[in-house]
Amino acid sequence: MTDVQAPVRPKRKKNIMDLLVQFRWIVVIFVVLPLSFLYYFSIYLGDVRSESKSFKQRQKEHDENVKKVVKRLKDRNGSKDGLVCTARKPWVAVGMRNVDYKRARHFEVDLSPFRNVLNIDTERMIAKVEPLVNMGQISRVTVPMNVSLAVVAELDDLTVGGLINGYGIEGSSHIYGLFSDTVVSYEVVLADGQVVRATKDNEYSDLFYAIPWSQGTLGLLVSAEIKLVPIKEYMKVTYKPVVGNLKEIAQAYMDSFSPRDGDQDNREKVPDFVETMVYTPTEAVCMTGRYASKEEAKKKGNVINNVGWWFKTWFYQHAQTALKKGEFVEYIPTREYYHRHTRSLYWEGKLILPFGDQWWFRFFFGWAMPPKVSLLKATQGEYIRNYYHENHVIQDMLVPLYKVGDALEWVHREMEVYPLWLCPHRLYRLPLKTMVYPEPGFELHKRQGDTKYAQMYTDVGVYYAPGPILRGEVFDGIEAVRKLESWLIENHGFQPQYAVSELTEKNFWRMFDGSLYENCRKKYKAIGTFMSVYYKSKKGKKTEKEVQEAEQETAEVETPEVDEPED
Repeated sequence: MTDVQAPVRPKRKKNIMDLLVQFRWIVVIFVVLPLSFLYYFSIYLGDVRSESKSFKQRQKEHDENVKKVVKRLKDRNGSKDGLVCTARKPWVAVGMRNVDYKRARHFEVDLSPFRNVLNIDTERMIAKVEPLVNMGQISRVTVPMNVSLAVVAELDDLTVGGLINGYGIEGSSHIYGLFSDTVVSYEVVLADGQVVRATKDNEYSDLFYAIPWSQGTLGLLVSAEIKLVPIKEYMKVTYKPVVGNLKEIAQAYMDSFSPRDGDQDNREKVPDFVETMVYTPTEAVCMTGRYASKEEAKKKGNVINNVGWWFKTWFYQHAQTALKKGEFVEYIPTREYYHRHTRSLYWEGKLILPFGDQWWFRFFFGWAMPPKVSLLKATQGEYIRNYYHENHVIQDMLVPLYKVGDALEWVHREMEVYPLWLCPHRLYRLPLKTMVYPEPGFELHKRQGDTKYAQMYTDVGVYYAPGPILRGEVFDGIEAVRKLESWLIENHGFQPQYAVSELTEKNFWRMFDGSLYENCRKKYKAIGTFMSVYYKSKKGKKTEKEVQEAEQETAEVETPEVDEPED
C-alpha cells in the first residue's frame, strides 16, 4: 500500500464529448491508420531516394536550398509582413501543444526539403543531418554501420530539429545528457539572411548555447553536426521488478544506474541504457541495457526477442511480466530496442485503440501501427482537442534525481496517472547559463548520480488518462497542469514546451532563465523577425496585435547581463 493517498473526488456527469472520444477508434481504424500507412510509406520512399544519392550530391542540394531560405528572408518586408515561421502546417507537429501562433498573420519559410542525412563521418564520429531527419531515418542509416547518435529518442517520428530546438531524451541520457548536448555544431540562417556555423568555441558560441529550448526563435536551423558513438548489434536488457512504496521505487530506480559510491563515470558500474516504468503506486520494473555483440547474443541459452515485429506484445506490457515471473534477461536487436515504444506510442496506444494490444489485432493489423500523431490531431477537431486537454495528461517533469520520489508522490496525489516513465539525464554545468541549468552549488552536496560537472536529473513522463477520469470522477486538467508547473518552479524543475502549458509569462521566466536567450535575440536581430519563445509556447490563439506588442516591449527592454557559472 502506498503511503500517499489521492483525494476522494465526486462523480462527474458524462456528455456527448465522452461518447465521441469513446468511439473515436472508428475514425482511427478507417481513416487515420490507412492514411498513416500511406504517409509512412511515401516518406520511406523519399528516404530511399535520398540515400541513393551520394553525400556530395546531397550537400550540393542542401546548399541550393539554403540559398532559397536566405532569399526568402531577404524578400521579407519587416513593416508589412508578419513574423517568420516555417510553412509546416500546425497539425504536423508531433507534440500535443497546439501550434496556435500560426493563426496570427505570419511570413512562411519552407523548410520541407531539409530532410536528408548529409554525411556520416566514422573517422570524426560525426553525423551531419538536416533538421527534418527523424530518428527512424537516422537509425536505419547508422545502425548497420555499428555507430549511432549518442542519444536516439524512442519514437521514430521525432525530428532532429524538434529535439534540438525543443527537448530530447533517451535511455542513454544519463551518460550523454539531452539530445542537444550531443550536438557539435549548428548551421543557422539568422534574421538578416546571414548563414553562420555555431560551435561551443567559435565566435558564435553564445548562439550555440542559446539554441536548445529556444523553439526556433533565434534563427532557422538548416543542419547540425551530431556526435556518433560506437555500438554493437544487440542490447542485453535486464528487467528487474520492484515492489514497495513510491519512495522505495524511486530509490531502486536511482540504484539501477547510479553507484552509491559516487563513481558515476565508471562505465563498468553504469549501464549503457536505463529506464523504469512505474505501473502502480507499489509496482515498477527497472530496465538496464548494455550493448552486446551478435556472438554473445546467439550463445546457447540466451533469449533473443525481436520486439520490432508487428505482432509482438507491446513493450511496456512485455516488461510488466517481470512483476509475475521475476527478474529476467534477454537480447534485443539494437535498432528494435531504440524504437521499442514506437508501435504503442508508449501506452497511449491503449487509449487510442482500446483493443490495439490484443493478440488478434496485433497479428492482423499491427503492421499498420502506430497512427501518425499529426493525423490524429488533424482529425480530432477543436472540441475533442480541448476535451483531451482537460481530461488527459501528456507532460514531462524534469526534476533533480534526488527529488524523484517527491515527484512520484505528487503525481499520484494530484493526477493518479499510471504507468509512469522514468528516464535519467545529465544537466551539465556549462560556460554560459542557458534556459535550463542545474541547481546552484549542486556539486557541493555530492548526491547520488551527480558529478562535479553535471547534476543528474530525471524525466518523469506522465502520459495517460488520470485515475479520476477513468473512474468517472471530476478532474480539472487545466488546474492540475498549473499545479504541476508551480511544483516544478518550486523544485528547480522544467517542463518541456512540446506539451500544453498554462504558464503565465512571469512564471515562464521563473522556470527558465532568459538572460542568454534575450541577449542573443537582440544581438542576432531576431526581435521583430521571429516570435519570442514564450509567445510561441503560450496556449491559445495569438492575435497579430498581441504578438507585435510583445515584440515591441521586448525590444525596449535593456539587454540583460549573461550569467556565467562560478568556477
